[in-house]
Amino acid sequence: MKRIGLTVRAMSATGLLAAAAFTAPAMAVEGNAEAAASKKSMCIGCHGIPGYKASFPEVYNVPYIAGQNAKYIEAALNAYKKGDRKHPTMRGIAETLTEQDIADLAAYYAQAK
Repeated sequence: MKRIGLTVRAMSATGLLAAAAFTAPAMAVEGNAEAAASKKSMCIGCHGIPGYKASFPEVYNVPYIAGQNAKYIEAALNAYKKGDRKHPTMRGIAETLTEQDIADLAAYYAQAK
């Protein structure tokens, strides 16, 4: 009987350690504005033109994002990537971005003028 109790306790402790490892917060990805130089080309055609309007899927006023808050840009790109924000072009672009790409682009546009 004691042996079973020890085994169950040992398994429980192991399970708790494993669960803690999987629920630990991920390391935050830090954006690098310089690294975005090679990534921003997919953004500037629409978001680098003040007053620009896109016509797909409908006429849409495209925001000029230079100077926008980095956390906002990250949140918006992640929402497009997950499908929480609806725009087919932005979703298609966001799906190709890694966490590092998103952080880099956010850092770049936050400091851009």
